[in-house]
Amino acid sequence: MDQRAGRKPWAGIELGADYETYWAYIPHFVHSPFYVYAYAFGDCLVNSLYGVYQGARDGFAERYLAMLSAGGTKHHSELLAPFGLDARDPAFWQIGLKMIEGMIIDLEGLEGHA
Repeated sequence: MDQRAGRKPWAGIELGADYETYWAYIPHFVHSPFYVYAYAFGDCLVNSLYGVYQGARDGFAERYLAMLSAGGTKHHSELLAPFGLDARDPAFWQIGLKMIEGMIIDLEGLEGHA
């Protein structure tokens, strides 16, 4: 039987007594609903973009640098267009999920090798 079954992922994390006021250092986590949505969206988008990169033909680097140089001046749909990608298409997000799935498979393959 797997001894990790039922174990909480945070079981090894110890929070000190001063953690109770931690929210005060970054109040936007608490007082701005959906604040971290942008981080999650960006992470998922980058995973999908990296998946595209792995099978990309020439010119990916140039398009990627152009996307980065735009900063926050364009909507994500405009930034992804040169890659032929549409974030409204569930298949786009599946690319990123496949990347994560591959990482999980790699990690599981390491089990018992530490």
